[in-house]
Amino acid sequence: MTTNENTGPTAPRLNFAKSAPKAFKALIGLDAAAREHLDPALVELVQIRASQLNGCAYCLHMHTSDARKAGESEERLHMVAVWREAAHFFTEREQAALALTEAVTRVSDAGVPDAAYGGAARHFDESELAALLALTFAINTWNRVALATARVAGTDERAARR
Repeated sequence: MTTNENTGPTAPRLNFAKSAPKAFKALIGLDAAAREHLDPALVELVQIRASQLNGCAYCLHMHTSDARKAGESEERLHMVAVWREAAHFFTEREQAALALTEAVTRVSDAGVPDAAYGGAARHFDESELAALLALTFAINTWNRVALATARVAGTDERAARR
């Protein structure tokens, strides 16, 4: 059950995977294709930062858990939200990826500035850059799916399928 700030508890929302299986599978395909050319640790950092910006607790919980399982340190996980102020925790490549992730996630604010794109282009070859963009597109879509369907943090059913 979810809570609506205006009316209190509301009924659970639709199950996107069951209600739109082709769209769900297409999104899984985009996500999987994007990951192919990127370091798994970087993938999690990008997904964490986009989820923070979008206020998606469901995805943030999932990706911080995945990052921990993959060996990411608690210290770095705590610094993702303030990566510019804590730049020494992240490589230049990671910083460039986080800057591009923020620009694409906040595209309505100012587009994707040349500085953000160019910074990433200096650290990623074309296939990696395309993969980074696709990953950012995918996580922003996943965030919107989770928020629109009121997914609850900590209820990731992937664990049940493993």
